[in-house]
Amino acid sequence: MNEKQFEDRVEECLSVLDEKDYPEACNLLKGYKVYVGLGRELEMIGGLFECDKEKQFPRQVGDFIVDYLQDEVNYGNKDFACSIGSLYYTGRGGEQNYSKAVYYYEIAARNGDRVAQENLGYCYYYGRDVAVDYEKAFHYFALGAFDGHLRSLYKIGDMYKNGYYVDKNPSEAFYIYKKCYDELEDGEENDPGAEIYARLADCYHYGIGTDPDFKKAMELYSKAEAALYHRLVEEGDFYMLETYQNVLKNEEELREKMKKKIPDFSWTDYNDKIKGK
Repeated sequence: MNEKQFEDRVEECLSVLDEKDYPEACNLLKGYKVYVGLGRELEMIGGLFECDKEKQFPRQVGDFIVDYLQDEVNYGNKDFACSIGSLYYTGRGGEQNYSKAVYYYEIAARNGDRVAQENLGYCYYYGRDVAVDYEKAFHYFALGAFDGHLRSLYKIGDMYKNGYYVDKNPSEAFYIYKKCYDELEDGEENDPGAEIYARLADCYHYGIGTDPDFKKAMELYSKAEAALYHRLVEEGDFYMLETYQNVLKNEEELREKMKKKIPDFSWTDYNDKIKGK
């Protein structure tokens, strides 16, 4: 994509974006001459990924990003195929297409891109336009986990919890979730902290691989709820909606269990006072 083509595509994107709905993207695109003048077009494309993350882009914007990154892939920068795959996986570029996502993830994965390999694990785990294959999912998650990717590691925990490809082992699942929790770093409280908090809370709530501990469970559910809310509202991560709903349901169930643990203190005068007697 030459400079003139790039500028034309930017103008096309601006023509379909409402500044009220896409303030960050419009602000970035309006300053495109600075990026073009300094040969920083790729930096601008990367910045566009981060703009207005809670919204889906119009198709023209998604096509612009894909076409630019496809040129990079054609020139040998295979890792950019992962970014294209993610646009199709989430549908944020205007088209949700798991088959195209898998195609681009495989290009990047063959080039050793750990994120692409991890994403392929999710595709095979959930059967997103490929047959469910837990062996392949475990293989790809293991590659990510070896490199310290907590998203891959907690999915291996899921496989031990459910007995997918490996023998069911709740204790191993709990150990893995706890390891993920202990290895969370600053800036990871929401992602992947949200998923890790929710999983570890379930372990303490239902006694999965450990003794039940309602207090720890509630503390973790609270952290999960806040982190998931951020992911949904600020990041537009719709994949977290089901997890968020499950956390709310499990919290309410746990509250009822905790209420039953509180003594009635019927032998005290104070008990009568709080009941309005």
